[in-house]
Amino acid sequence: MTGAASPPVRLVVADDQEVVRAGFAALLGTQPDLTVVGTAADGAEAIRVCRELRPDLVLMDVRMPTMDGIEATRRITAGDAAPRILMLTTFDLDEHVYDALLAGASGFLLKDVTAERLFDAVRVVAAGEALLAPSVTRRLIGEFARLRPRPAGRALAALTPRETDVLRLVAEGLSNAEIAARLVVGEETVKTHVSRVLRKLALRDRAQAVVTAYESGLVVPRGDGGP
Repeated sequence: MTGAASPPVRLVVADDQEVVRAGFAALLGTQPDLTVVGTAADGAEAIRVCRELRPDLVLMDVRMPTMDGIEATRRITAGDAAPRILMLTTFDLDEHVYDALLAGASGFLLKDVTAERLFDAVRVVAAGEALLAPSVTRRLIGEFARLRPRPAGRALAALTPRETDVLRLVAEGLSNAEIAARLVVGEETVKTHVSRVLRKLALRDRAQAVVTAYESGLVVPRGDGGP
């Protein structure tokens, strides 16, 4: 005997291009555990739709007329029981990545993503994980180092050495499973550490943990070189 299935993740797709909205909505609608309950053509409409439909997650374009995705994200995440926001961007080198994270976004996804990657990304963010492509993460490190260098703050002093290690690895874009392998501990142990880090630093999710790690100087950039 199996338990009752979880209700599908309720989604809103916000993008000013009709073909993009329709395309993403159609793809997401093929999955039994995902359902698109509404769409929006700009940030202001996204706010209205979220207030009316109370989705679990919003697929939000960064650049839209009337109100862009960053301002819409800021207003949506400021409300009670706010949905998680997965930002859509055309380029991984997007100058708005940092601002969107500060606004409350939980992850980024390139618009040319494959269908399977789209499904995985939505499920990951809906489950409370942060989603930052490695290329985006590397750019973020360089951007923080260049524009917003700060000494390690007193806030991190509340963390144990192991919790600090976990925060550093989260900021480098590793999943719980990858962190567990790196630290040679169980995945449940990593989940516990992540939860404690978020609680001690009063952070909403892993994306905010990434911002905090960069701003505090915990993550040190290694330069922009490389293949």
